[in-house]
Amino acid sequence: MLVSIGVLTTLILFYVGFSYYSTSLEERFYHPDHVWLKPSGVFGHGLGIIGTLMILIGVFSYIARKRYKFLARMGRLKYWLEFHIFLCSVGPVLVLFHTAFKFGGIVSIAFWSMVAVVASGVIGRFIYIQIPRSIEGRELSLNEIQALKGDMETTMKNTYGLSEAGFNAIMEATRISPRTSGGNLLGGMVNKYFEDRKTLQRVKNILRGNNLSGADLKKVSDLVKNEIALNNRIDRLQTMQRLFKYWHVAHLPFALIMLIIMVIHVGVTLAFGYRWIF
Repeated sequence: MLVSIGVLTTLILFYVGFSYYSTSLEERFYHPDHVWLKPSGVFGHGLGIIGTLMILIGVFSYIARKRYKFLARMGRLKYWLEFHIFLCSVGPVLVLFHTAFKFGGIVSIAFWSMVAVVASGVIGRFIYIQIPRSIEGRELSLNEIQALKGDMETTMKNTYGLSEAGFNAIMEATRISPRTSGGNLLGGMVNKYFEDRKTLQRVKNILRGNNLSGADLKKVSDLVKNEIALNNRIDRLQTMQRLFKYWHVAHLPFALIMLIIMVIHVGVTLAFGYRWIF
């Protein structure tokens, strides 16, 4: 839902101002929408103010939620994170249109810092979802993940009556195997994805050989799929935790630079007498 709102907002802004934004900088002064869409115009200035407020609210509300325990009663951390991502994704889009795609001076430093923050945020989100978490959004330990695995062996033996050979074949197929990275983490994850697909197909073939019904075949396949997913999470838990710590080293400095220059920009704007509708 939040992603759809962000995409829709971007499309609307492009639709409204495409004629102006696609005009060369030298000719924009003569464009009929110049007074309205320029950075100091009512619409353009408003986008900058709203976008800046969204970024500030997104950053500081999430920091407060993590730091102050009394805010835990106001929603799970994962929902605050989604709200943080939404505001800090749509806010920069509004700021981008506020600049009318014209960058220069100290504003360009703030803009590219903002781009770096958003880009690192996308990477951080990818790393974040790879780390197993509780329903509240708390990071799970290795022991907690292993406890989630449950007793798949007992369930398959007692409930579905698999043959000894079929059962042993499934256990062998779902055993944790080292990630073949080919020198990089992403390559290893891609290879592991295709390996898991092949494993699941082998398991389905084994199950068909045990004359399971269609419904039982799906249930056992889901059990195996869950087992493979948990095995993969255990396999990459420490790697992702380490990457997440390194990620903060890149994300936080860019965010700090962006916020400092943003404050300077706003201060200079007010000092030169630029006002919005007030």
